[in-house]
Amino acid sequence: MSETIYGWQTRRCPRDGLFSRSAMCGDREAVALDPDRSAKWVALAGVHEMVRPEIVLGFHGLCLVKPADDDDWYMGSLYDDGSIDCWAAFDDLYEALRGL
Repeated sequence: MSETIYGWQTRRCPRDGLFSRSAMCGDREAVALDPDRSAKWVALAGVHEMVRPEIVLGFHGLCLVKPADDDDWYMGSLYDDGSIDCWAAFDDLYEALRGL
């Protein structure tokens, strides 16, 4: 089964939701995560709660977040409790994937 996320063709394994994305960057797998989670912007002074994520892609402890009301993508750390601290911003998914 394949899916397109912002112009990127991905393949989803039906059993575990993993994406094959070796063409995008060096990592072999990405996981489309439930966007119903807490995401915070921590790069500037203080911690700021982000607007509800629309898309969350997990990459072995790192993740990319696309907020519902923002065209930028944010990179951050994915914690065991499902929360995310974002510390880098990118103009588009291509640049965010290159930043991994």
